[in-house]
Amino acid sequence: MQGRTIVWTLLFVLGGLFLVLRATTGAGMAKVYVKPVPTVVGDVSWTDHELATPGEYAVATAADPNQTDIVLSFWRTFGVWVAALFTLAIFSFLYSDNTLYKIAESIVIGVSAAYWMVVGFWDVIVPNLMGKLVPNMVKAWAMPGLKEDAEYLYLIPLVLGVMLLCRLGPKSVSWWSRWPLAFFIGVFCGLRLTHYLHGNFLNQIRNAIVSLVIVDNGSFDFWDSLRSVILVGGVLCGIVYFFFSFEHKGIVGRTAKVGIWVLMITFGAGFGYTVMGRIALLAIRLEFIFDDWLWLIDPTNQRIGV
Repeated sequence: MQGRTIVWTLLFVLGGLFLVLRATTGAGMAKVYVKPVPTVVGDVSWTDHELATPGEYAVATAADPNQTDIVLSFWRTFGVWVAALFTLAIFSFLYSDNTLYKIAESIVIGVSAAYWMVVGFWDVIVPNLMGKLVPNMVKAWAMPGLKEDAEYLYLIPLVLGVMLLCRLGPKSVSWWSRWPLAFFIGVFCGLRLTHYLHGNFLNQIRNAIVSLVIVDNGSFDFWDSLRSVILVGGVLCGIVYFFFSFEHKGIVGRTAKVGIWVLMITFGAGFGYTVMGRIALLAIRLEFIFDDWLWLIDPTNQRIGV
């Protein structure tokens, strides 16, 4: 435990010294600039802020030190620092489970849940529930283009939603939530089943029905024909592996072994695709740390002239 404390202390001290030196030398780091743009729509006017590059700010300041066309945005800069520190806190789990990681994890999960709650309120509850039951109020309050015809059939989902909240109440009423929950799960499973049949099952069957002999412009295309043979043969071998009405011996057993190889290659390709996707996400975060925060790299030439 003592050695872990020493490691964390060294990391904080060295990291803090590096950040102080990086922020106070050269062009600095983690600064976000914006261009105030006045906007007028009818009788209403406000000021939008478009992002500007540090290079544009340097050029504008060199031409006029008192210019106000491009200014430093405190809150956007603060957001970059918060995002960077949270990223480092998440990365700290690579060394060991620690308090910083737990705090960052809890905040990210809480913010994500709150964000999707707000999105659900404005994208589902307001237009699809309140807009159907009290359209005049919603039209005057949030959606001017909403039609004014009330549809009281939407009282049914309102009642089901209220019954779901009974889950938070005492045991005498909490069992009411089981009815809407069962209804939602059943509807969801039914919809997902039909979507899966059309999007995956039937689509795979359709893609496996191919010609084994490909003729292009009157000539035999060997490679396309070979690809079709491998595709159809791999599908059939994979199906034979899951066919348990016969014992896997002889020709059936050898075909099933080929099916195992096909399945393993498929699973490996799928796993590799997933890993590459995660590596791409890691590369994006590292680019954010070194480019947007530390200003150690400039792949898009945004700081030319700084």
